[in-house]
Amino acid sequence: MAQLSLGSSPIYKAKFARSTIFDPKLKFLEIEQTQLGFWNSSKKDIFLRLQTSMVPSGLNPRDIYRSNMALRLQASTEGVALVQETTETTPKLINDSSDSFTEMKNRFLSFKKHKYLENLERYQELAQAQAPKFLVISCADSRVCPSYILGFQPGEAFVVRNVANLVPPFENGPCETNAALEFSVTTLEVENILVTGHSCCGGIRALMSMEDEENSSSFIKNWVVVGKAAKSSTKATASNLSFDQQCKHCEKESINNSLLNLLTYPWVEERVAKGLLSLHGGYYNFVDCTYEKWTLDYQKSNPKQETGGYAIKNREFWS
Repeated sequence: MAQLSLGSSPIYKAKFARSTIFDPKLKFLEIEQTQLGFWNSSKKDIFLRLQTSMVPSGLNPRDIYRSNMALRLQASTEGVALVQETTETTPKLINDSSDSFTEMKNRFLSFKKHKYLENLERYQELAQAQAPKFLVISCADSRVCPSYILGFQPGEAFVVRNVANLVPPFENGPCETNAALEFSVTTLEVENILVTGHSCCGGIRALMSMEDEENSSSFIKNWVVVGKAAKSSTKATASNLSFDQQCKHCEKESINNSLLNLLTYPWVEERVAKGLLSLHGGYYNFVDCTYEKWTLDYQKSNPKQETGGYAIKNREFWS
């Protein structure tokens, strides 16, 4: 037993043997226990015992779920001990074969059996080429998958999703959204572009919460600022409304702002002017499951007007 010192009191360190436990999932586990003891001024035996949790050998501790640790102070006539103990004896590992992936596998196999194999000829055609009629620009929100909500089948819609379903203007330069826009318009020659937004949009809420001219290192804020014209328009026309109502107003206003931004791309405006391409807006309210759809009136819209010179037509409400 080694002797240490703590102030004027001698300390004895007794290191217990390291034990190894074999487990079929974990190669082996190690438990180490250390006990420190010293005498106080009244010659009472006071000791500290530390028992570590079981840790898989060679495995980063951050890769397992740490068992909760509890401190318990014990007192007796013979002495006082401070004991640190584990509340669990077996670590919980992250399992790659989780239930989520098992369910995903079952869904895929169901798709293959009931969709793919039953429509094999159609899927073989799609394997050669695609000719979608729609480009859909939708939010990345997990609740608003456009193919699921609007029933697009494979090959019917070329889809790009981003935070708040925004379309930056041409002068902003390249990004993944306008790369998809260029490919779908100039190569696939889609006939319709649908910018579809939704209720309770976190991206629009972030936009509305930003201070004007705010400088931020946040990727989110630096992206949603693309919709600043919609925010300005909302503040000008809906300042008397509550913040939640302003956000809802901006959710729709930003769609129209994105439709105008589409016209800043020369190859988009050219096809719209020739009647080869139509621009549409859509708004999905998942609170009451309703959908609004409208079309941008190109002849009456002016994307160069700072106040948002747009006109819409063919408005429909699906409920």
